[in-house]
Amino acid sequence: MIRITAALVGLTLALGAQAQTWPVRPIRLVVPFPPGSSPDVLVRSFNERLGQRLGQPVIIENRPGGGGITGTNAVAKADGDGYTLLVSTNGPLVYNTQMSKNLPYDPFKDFVPVTLAAAQSSICAAGVQVGAKNMGEFIEQMKRNPGKFNFSSTGVGSLSHLAVEIMKIRTGTFAVHIPYASSPLAVTAILQGDVQFGCLPPVAIMPQVLAGKMVPLAVTTGQRNPLFPDIPTLRESGFPEVEALAWMAIVAPAKTPPEIVARLNREITDALRQPETVERLRRAYIDVIASTPEGLAQHMQSELSRWTPVIKRSGASID
Repeated sequence: MIRITAALVGLTLALGAQAQTWPVRPIRLVVPFPPGSSPDVLVRSFNERLGQRLGQPVIIENRPGGGGITGTNAVAKADGDGYTLLVSTNGPLVYNTQMSKNLPYDPFKDFVPVTLAAAQSSICAAGVQVGAKNMGEFIEQMKRNPGKFNFSSTGVGSLSHLAVEIMKIRTGTFAVHIPYASSPLAVTAILQGDVQFGCLPPVAIMPQVLAGKMVPLAVTTGQRNPLFPDIPTLRESGFPEVEALAWMAIVAPAKTPPEIVARLNREITDALRQPETVERLRRAYIDVIASTPEGLAQHMQSELSRWTPVIKRSGASID
């Protein structure tokens, strides 16, 4: 017993010393999606400032694959020493737990929350070749032409996937899901006519809308977005039950010392709240949140409760 107690005391002292000297080398921030994706845009808005505050470079590493699972799993298996962090999204951090019996990590056990960083609404939009001017017309076309519509998403289990699945349930329509590795690729599929529509991040949709190449049908939030006030909500379009917000969070491997997590939260949230960061993200249609670690933990549990019934009803699976 004495030996065990002494070992535990020694481990505690070692972790405390580690937290006091941290960081002494560059910090790796893994984005499990390609460059240009919303999480990538998010971290590039503040990584330099964060590096200045920590006194070490913050290196962004894009590790796409498996709809975000590949990079997320890599961080779950990384050392909890504060030098590897993850910025991930709804799917890899919550939804996939209900869509896979073989998920290689458990987001509620293998990570420690750092902060709920940001969120954005999605825009449901169709290619101009479809001919629909609003969501009502688009749903009517889907009903008249069953089996002829496909939609793109940023991956199985992503919000861009599930938002359409719940819309299909509510409207009694059918469309084939075609997942892509990123929102730019999902938008390109619409432009090329490979799919007819998608509910995707504004940063990928709006340039094409402004260029007249896509038709915005609705936003997925409960109220209109002041950044694009002319686009109605799904609620206004007759679908009050359909509301979906894409969010991005920063987590660390589960064994990361609490002192380091607290420092990371303090420095990251400060970097996010800087006026230049807020404005830069606003131009990308991303809203800063910057929560406490406890706030992120509560949010993940709330999302799990809210979306589990939708996932079960849709039959969505990544296995």
